Amino acid sequence: MPRTVHVIGNGDGAVLYHEAPRKGLKLTCNLPPFPVEGVYSTCMVDFKMMRTINDGIIDVPGDWILGARPKKYMESNPNFHMKHAHQIKMFYTELPKYAANYTDFNCGHMAVYFAAEHLKADTIHMYGFDSIFDFNLRSCTDHYISSDRGGMNNNRLTNNWRPLWNNIFKDFDGGGNHQRVEFVMHHMHDALKFNIPNNVIIETYGKRGEILPPQNKKKGEWTPPADGIM
Repeated sequence: MPRTVHVIGNGDGAVLYHEAPRKGLKLTCNLPPFPVEGVYSTCMVDFKMMRTINDGIIDVPGDWILGARPKKYMESNPNFHMKHAHQIKMFYTELPKYAANYTDFNCGHMAVYFAAEHLKADTIHMYGFDSIFDFNLRSCTDHYISSDRGGMNNNRLTNNWRPLWNNIFKDFDGGGNHQRVEFVMHHMHDALKFNIPNNVIIETYGKRGEILPPQNKKKGEWTPPADGIM
């Protein structure tokens, strides 16, 4: 039976998750912008997120899948680890070879990669990944974690994050060591800032959130940029 995973990110477009019934396993990133019923687990990758929970500023309910930096934080803060050990489903420290470091591999990257590599998803739906489409790095986590959203930092993050997305998509196109995964990105438009392979579908929505007819869905066609820069 095909396995479908829904990954709810923290960008403005996360609300599109509510526009239709969503059957399948659900993953959230950090603290989602709204409650998600029946969530499998919440993925977290940052020191700052751990400190914010440890300081009592927020509470993240349910099970957790934690990356390398939260694992290190737990090792340095055993009391915090003991307090939340019952919530930790697993530490997932896999870093694909095309990710330079854990800093560049953000929570959304980890959640989607985990769904593909560990959960062996056949289809992954992505909501709230606005920085893939627009120069928009707003996140609901900005309400409780101070983040540098200055122009230079936005540019650096965008230039690091978008190439990683393309590499993840290509890594699971069925032509290499991994199974083929169909990635369905939900957004208000389909004007991506980079080329995508043919295992990526963009599902766009009308002004009132209605899903446009299937013939208006855009499926990726891989055409490498002339300059070779991804």
